Amino acid sequence: MNQENNFLVFAGTKSQYLTEEICKYLNCPLGKMKVDRFADGEFAVYYEESIRGKDVYLVQSTFPTADNLLELLLMVDAAKRASAHYIVAVIPYFGWARQDRKDKPRVSIGAKLIADMLCAAGISRLITMDLHADQIQGFFNVPVDHLYASSVFTEYIKDNLSLENLVIATPDVGGTKRANSYAKYFGVPMVICHKSRLKANVVDEMRIIGDVEGKDVLLIDDIVDTAGTITKAANLMMENGAKSVRAIASHAVMSDPATSRIEQSALNEMIFTNSIPYHGGGKNVRILSVAKMFAEAIRRVSSHESISLLYNL
Repeated sequence: MNQENNFLVFAGTKSQYLTEEICKYLNCPLGKMKVDRFADGEFAVYYEESIRGKDVYLVQSTFPTADNLLELLLMVDAAKRASAHYIVAVIPYFGWARQDRKDKPRVSIGAKLIADMLCAAGISRLITMDLHADQIQGFFNVPVDHLYASSVFTEYIKDNLSLENLVIATPDVGGTKRANSYAKYFGVPMVICHKSRLKANVVDEMRIIGDVEGKDVLLIDDIVDTAGTITKAANLMMENGAKSVRAIASHAVMSDPATSRIEQSALNEMIFTNSIPYHGGGKNVRILSVAKMFAEAIRRVSSHESISLLYNL
């Protein structure tokens, strides 16, 4: 696939590594764009080639810092002012997604605000992956293609892990629906960890609902931030007689001290996608690429084909 198909793919600064891989699968060149940065931290975006009448796909995950989100907004605005025909924001990791509801008085709903900002900037469509809450799709007034990393994870599990007594587990009640999909797919039991928090990123108490004795446990989550929950759950599984514990999570936010916690935990393996660049290393951390999945989604959207065949859960 090439530019004759009337679309161009551009990369935000912090997602260039993933966009280059996406372009290889699409057999198209990476679009030429430049970000000028000023001494005070301000920056400006401009395209170094004509995008008039083109469908443009702008790839940028909006993980901290907020500069990544602002850069994407400027990319969208510049594309709109350059007369792009169709502007698709490709956001592998949608930041602020944990602020999806008003769960206490006088609190912001960050996910809705970000959706409004992207729509106001001028996006025509959103392609994203494993939103923290499915209802965020309804915050947008444009079509949303919500991809799932499960297609990447299930392939890896089947091809690389020989787990005879597999049990799917969720580190918190909120992830039950996600974990249940994996349990049904593999035809295995599911257990749940029930946790209570004193405050954000601090787990007070956790207990297991279900039996893990002699089992190969696979924990399912969408985001690992400080790794407090996932490592506490893994350690609890081993304390309750599990044979082995592994974990998969779509987005490696990995704020300090996440890397050291994972290395010191009972986890045999921690598996992420490359939706966010992770350079922390760790002998038991593995990164799987979602470039092929996003490339296929872009190809299908550009050719007006269904993307439902990309889902296997």
